[in-house]
Amino acid sequence: MAAESTAHELIAKHRPTLDQALEAIRTRAYWSPHPEHPKAYGENGSLDAAAGKAAFDAVLNTRLDLGQPGTDDWVGGEISPYGVELGVTYPHADVDVLLPAMKAGQGAWRDAGAELRAAVCLEILKRISDRTHEFAHAVMHTSGQAFMMALQAGGPHAQDRGLEAVAYAYVEQVRTPDTAEWTKPQGKRDPLALSKQFTAVPRGIALMIGCNTFPTWNGYPGLFASLATGNAVLVKPHPRAVLPLALTVQIAREVLTEAGFDPNLVALAAERPGEGIAKTLATRPEIRIIDYTGSTAFGDWLETNARQAQVYTEKAGVNTVLVESTDDYKGMLSNLAFSLSLYSGQMCTTPQNLLIPRDGIRTEDGHRTFDEVVADLARSVDGLLGDDARANALLGAIVNPDVKARLEAAAGLGEVALASRQIDNPDFPDAVVRTPVIVKLDGAKPDDEAAYMNECFGPVSFAVAMDSAADAVELLRRTIREKGAMTVGAYTTDTEVESAVQEVCLEEAAQLSLNLTGGVYVNQTAAFSDFHGSGGNPAANAALTDGAFVANRFRTVEVRRQA
Repeated sequence: MAAESTAHELIAKHRPTLDQALEAIRTRAYWSPHPEHPKAYGENGSLDAAAGKAAFDAVLNTRLDLGQPGTDDWVGGEISPYGVELGVTYPHADVDVLLPAMKAGQGAWRDAGAELRAAVCLEILKRISDRTHEFAHAVMHTSGQAFMMALQAGGPHAQDRGLEAVAYAYVEQVRTPDTAEWTKPQGKRDPLALSKQFTAVPRGIALMIGCNTFPTWNGYPGLFASLATGNAVLVKPHPRAVLPLALTVQIAREVLTEAGFDPNLVALAAERPGEGIAKTLATRPEIRIIDYTGSTAFGDWLETNARQAQVYTEKAGVNTVLVESTDDYKGMLSNLAFSLSLYSGQMCTTPQNLLIPRDGIRTEDGHRTFDEVVADLARSVDGLLGDDARANALLGAIVNPDVKARLEAAAGLGEVALASRQIDNPDFPDAVVRTPVIVKLDGAKPDDEAAYMNECFGPVSFAVAMDSAADAVELLRRTIREKGAMTVGAYTTDTEVESAVQEVCLEEAAQLSLNLTGGVYVNQTAAFSDFHGSGGNPAANAALTDGAFVANRFRTVEVRRQA
């Protein structure tokens, strides 16, 4: 177990941050201890831009030895969406050796208690934060995000989500006291008296299955929720996005060792090309928790087959924006254009379907027909991405060939209102950069439904003509219920339409954004305040982050003694 002085120092160092996080999840007000601006780094041990780039370059073409037991091979093969071969190799594990080693340290980690575990997790996050510039390049060159997005979403925003999970984990664990004296009066007889001890006991080893597009942002909540509740964590990255999570594991193992705990409480499971170890690991009896972000098919498989584990999934959904009326037409178009363009639509929160009455909408400047609204939106996207340098900074690169294929096929699904075009990136000539496509479909035609009622992940949006706002509301309901949605947006000045949309989202458990026209977008959520997903529709069975996301990762075990 950690030395008493080390434990005291860690708690003293990080308790103020934990207390602020606890207050933030209570009030839901804005707060973040992790700076977004690149120039905020370079002091107090953090790497500035040049040092971060140098650190990233130094790890390329090297073997990242984590000192894990059971290493039987070295694997790699990541190629950046920007065309750079990373050349990093990682330990391949014999899980029959690694899993028992991971389990061995859980007793001491359990006995450390919620506060010390939280402090160790915050120390891990602090060291990750100090290396934000290095992580930005690692995220950029595995996900295809543009650098600034990789720095912010892959750095401080991901770290915020990890800290948020630690805060929720702490709240749930300390809800029950460590000890209690229990006395039951017996009338004239002596009272019954017991001394009771309550311990938060981990479920076992947690498996975190990483995703390609947001390896840290989607990975940190589950990783830190499991670790903070006493579980060991096995990190299985996406084969194309290993480096950011491998660096995370490396830092976690260093901190655990320095704090006096077994470093094997956190380990990496990298795989050979085509090996597909996620299914094998997911059904191992040692794996008691699984966190997964990715396709619906594999998420459904996990929920059905990993019966020994508590499974948390974020899967596909069909995100929808209903456009009925607005009193800020230009602001609406600008907001939607940015939402459709950011990271080439490769976000689980990006709007796909735009439901617009075929008779058009009301604006502050008069009526606009369906065709005019769609054409105006197309022009807004074109204006936003007209400058190639700005376009590259917003779009990033297409993450894999499947996204490119869907984008190219979308043009054949209906009338193209905005064609996708190629953008050259002078810094990375091999990057595949594409602007969004907008396709017009008819909500009254059954043949069009096959397109708009399924997720088309990537820079593809469908402008769907609806007979009325009421029909749009009902299609919204059916979409959420049948396909799920991570986000819903609506633009309306009609109180009845607003109420109807809100009621649908409350009944179908979907997160709603109304009339966004400024610098907040439907596909962005803020840690400590916004819930990412709800866990109440088919897109995800959990929310990032709430009490339900952490409370089932441990059990409270009671020991009673005669007083």
